[in-house]
Amino acid sequence: TMSSPNDASNLSPLKLEQRSTVLDEVWRLVDKYFIDRSFNGQDWNDVRDKYEDRLGSKPSDDKVMQLTTDMVKSLGDKYSRVLDKSAYARIQKFDLIGVGATLMPDANKQLIVGAPPIPGSAADQAGLKVGDFIDAVNGLSTDGRTAFDIIDQIGENPNAKEITMTVRTQRANDLPGEGISRDVAMAREFAEVKDPVSSKITERRSDGTNVGYIRINEFNSLVKPSLEAAIKKLEEGGANAFVLDVRSNPGGAFQSAVEISGLFMKNKVATSVVDSNQVELPFKTPSDKMLVDPSDPVVVWIDGGSASATEVLAGALHDNCRAVVMGSKSFGKGLIQAVYGLKNGSGLVLTVAKYVTPSGTDIQGSGIQPDITGNAVPANILSLIMSTDTSKVDFNDVKERLSEPMCKVPQ
Repeated sequence: TMSSPNDASNLSPLKLEQRSTVLDEVWRLVDKYFIDRSFNGQDWNDVRDKYEDRLGSKPSDDKVMQLTTDMVKSLGDKYSRVLDKSAYARIQKFDLIGVGATLMPDANKQLIVGAPPIPGSAADQAGLKVGDFIDAVNGLSTDGRTAFDIIDQIGENPNAKEITMTVRTQRANDLPGEGISRDVAMAREFAEVKDPVSSKITERRSDGTNVGYIRINEFNSLVKPSLEAAIKKLEEGGANAFVLDVRSNPGGAFQSAVEISGLFMKNKVATSVVDSNQVELPFKTPSDKMLVDPSDPVVVWIDGGSASATEVLAGALHDNCRAVVMGSKSFGKGLIQAVYGLKNGSGLVLTVAKYVTPSGTDIQGSGIQPDITGNAVPANILSLIMSTDTSKVDFNDVKERLSEPMCKVPQ
């Protein structure tokens, strides 16, 4: 018999016990958010029954985790996986806030601690619990702000050693908005973030073209300020044509790719994120952050190792007629994963959405196709050393390719 996923009234005591396990917690997350609504060609309700039958009664934690892992593997998605407690802690250790707490909105859009803090983290030692309200961060109210807004606020001083949160714990008899409130100062922990940008003027040509070469190794929390500084310095040196070298850049923070696109073009759709309900959410570049003159030609240099956020950047600049793409086809990773903390301290990484370029190219599997390939692309000196030779780039050809009618911006 089919029962609706949330109808608990006619379930046996054994079923109710099974429905309170991590297996069921993961089943519900997949049911709600997984991008492939065919669940790899499976009836997802049948899958639930099959794995619950294998659970039996009072299973050990190890058995629950093993069956949960097998169930997620049945989705056939190499990016979706169950993380044990230590692996989840490692992923979270580099959370952007740096104190081991995951902030999420509750049903009323108020920020709460959404998952158990990582064992041993600053948030854990400070006694934060799931469901605690975060009313302020560093003295600024969180009212009406999202977790992304908080990350942006913290990003203004990314290497700050400490963060203070106003934490409110609601007791059983408290009304909404009530509770015990306290300020908690927590030390932040991060992996050392390396500057991913290097740049130089590679050529001053007789026709007046001065080539600014910029290499971006990855999209981390330093990429935007570092790239802004590099562009300003190159422009002071007279650069009026740019090569953005993102070969073998595996990606990183997708938001950075959108922000970086905004240094070259304003108020344009950089990418759209399509979720499991086929809802398309366009991400636009800001209208006030452009640093490069719109008439300066730009080339984005890619290869088979350019992936994820790198492909978002290349697709954004290419489809908006802002850059020509040079090199070889990019990797083709356009799937987006979310990380969910589970109630037993483990985690779930789940593919929940995909990137689509402004003209509708699905990055997953197909990648970004270059405009300029073969002999027109500078070769590496040795296979191991990336060439920074820009002399083969014909910027007059690039300008022509970027102008109408050769290039049309999608409406």
